[in-house]
Amino acid sequence: MSRDSVRIVGVLLWMCMWVCCYGDGEYLLYKDPKQTVSDRVADLFGRMTLEEKIGQMVQIDRSVATVNIMRDYFIGSVLSGGGSAPLPEASAQNWVDMINEYQKGALVSRLGIPMIYGIDAVHGHNNVYNATIFPHNVGLGASRDPDLVKRIGAATAVEVRATGIPYTFAPCIAVCRDPRWGRCYESYSEDHKVVEDMTDVILGLQGEPPSNYKHGVPFVGGRDKVAACAKHYVGDGGTTRGVNENNTVTDLHGLLSVHMPAYADAVYKGVSTVMVSYSSWNGEKMHANTELITGYLKGTLKFKGFVISDWQGVDKISTPPHTHYTASVRAAIQAGIDMVMVPFNFTEFVNDLTTLVKNNSIPVTRIDDAVRRILLVKFTMGLFENPLADYSFSSELGSQAHRDLAREAVRKSLVLLKNGNKTNPMLPLPRKTSKILVAGTHADNLGYQCGGWTITWQGFSGNKNTRGTTLLSAVKSAVDQSTEVVFRENPDAEFIKSNNFAYAIIAVGEPPYAETAGDSDKLTMLDPGPAIISSTCQAVKCVVVVISGRPLVMEPYVASMDALVAAWLPGTEGQGITDALFGDHGFSGKLPVTWFRNTEQLPMSYGDTHYDPLFAYGSGLETESVASIVARSTSASATNTKPCLYTVLVSATLCLFIFPSLSRLLRR
Repeated sequence: MSRDSVRIVGVLLWMCMWVCCYGDGEYLLYKDPKQTVSDRVADLFGRMTLEEKIGQMVQIDRSVATVNIMRDYFIGSVLSGGGSAPLPEASAQNWVDMINEYQKGALVSRLGIPMIYGIDAVHGHNNVYNATIFPHNVGLGASRDPDLVKRIGAATAVEVRATGIPYTFAPCIAVCRDPRWGRCYESYSEDHKVVEDMTDVILGLQGEPPSNYKHGVPFVGGRDKVAACAKHYVGDGGTTRGVNENNTVTDLHGLLSVHMPAYADAVYKGVSTVMVSYSSWNGEKMHANTELITGYLKGTLKFKGFVISDWQGVDKISTPPHTHYTASVRAAIQAGIDMVMVPFNFTEFVNDLTTLVKNNSIPVTRIDDAVRRILLVKFTMGLFENPLADYSFSSELGSQAHRDLAREAVRKSLVLLKNGNKTNPMLPLPRKTSKILVAGTHADNLGYQCGGWTITWQGFSGNKNTRGTTLLSAVKSAVDQSTEVVFRENPDAEFIKSNNFAYAIIAVGEPPYAETAGDSDKLTMLDPGPAIISSTCQAVKCVVVVISGRPLVMEPYVASMDALVAAWLPGTEGQGITDALFGDHGFSGKLPVTWFRNTEQLPMSYGDTHYDPLFAYGSGLETESVASIVARSTSASATNTKPCLYTVLVSATLCLFIFPSLSRLLRR
């Protein structure tokens, strides 16, 4: 570029900045990126009316958003609920175009405050067709690998940005203390220390703050990063009998020692937002808990980002939901909630909150605190400089590099719970054999493999809703070309006996679910899973792969299995399972939760006095890869190679030339 070109570009940039900062002639400090964030927040805040402030506190679903509504109500945020997309199999460009339209409405409002668009990208960009679907959190907890989740966070962030979205409602940092809870798979572990370690995902999603950055202040480090949301504050994983949105009964010490530590870590690492839990603590709704939201989170932990409600969380303060709505709004805002996921009837919320402020039921200082926090996050993430998305990251959606990372995550999340015996292990499996059987309800079902929160809120069944590799497809790719792979979802005993299979791989588990739909007292595998295990394993050597979001009733069947693998909800990259089954990589995962014997034992966590599990927390057999075994064997034999080298050479010559028939046998 010539010097004249550089000058021209410089002049154009200066002109753009002048137009942005001066508008109709008045210098607008809040639009000047050279100013400090705190000064920009103060300047913009000082220009806002009460109506504009309350508008910033509103988050609506995309289904009710229009350009006019964004402009006229000064809406601060829009979201896609589970499965809410521009159109079926929408591309990254479709998403960008839709979100930019909503943003244009916000930008033509009086002050031009950009809205922030949010989505539940909880195991990859899971709402979006063709995105990489990573293992759910319980599997990542089994990996015990904070660096892995950090890299997953970074990959997820750029895929989310590829669709024009700058905000994800993740991570879930619940501590699941009862597998009967339908959200247990969203928890990394029953051990708060593991959950604390896994908050490194925030550093992947948002970027790593510089060493001199003030802890507790939100941080988002670039256009390929997103604002994160630690959820659900606090105690959601400890409800009685694991009932979703119910009551967590524990004293303050129990709450602070088990459920709170990960939030302290998240705040320390610069998380931008925190979402409040539907659940209660000792009978008090978290959405109305001033002591824990304002007192502990904002006060003790010094969290400076904004606090957001869950979907219709304010409505659920009352029973039945939405009764006494005005009182619920007052309780939630007074407790310290800054942004409300309404998500539909926003005019009622706006009118009620406006009235509550004007009649002094809610002090305007509480509104001011909420809005300052929202603006701080928006300025910090560069939303004022780059409010409109483009297509620059489109190629990142479902990229091969991200799928390779997901495949790594799958194999590191696998937990080997049984493997034959010490003298005769079942795994790794031989690739080259005559014929093998692949069976089970989960062997060829991508939706089951991904679990809930995939494409739709409750997940899906089958292989058509997104792109990925099922376990069956992965097995076919992994074995030798001469090995015949036979798939039968529910084979009968006669079929198995008549085929002379070398071994069987059986995949069973749970159907997809999300939230309350997943609450279960029985925790049994999907039928006919038990029958498949019984009929197959008594007729042929078998390895059982359990695809589930939590431990299931397994004790009655373990004795009949030769090997047992907990694969959790691995996502789209089924090759990660075969990487370990066939020995390309060893098994290394450890149970992140206790595997019970029967449901009458629940709740039961490591350290309990009545602890008598089928497989204890932290269990997991380790194996070496085939390459490591061969290398170790070769290395060990090398020390004895020279004394017998002549003998080896003579023997090889005899085998190759004097005994050709024996040679053919060896080559087999």
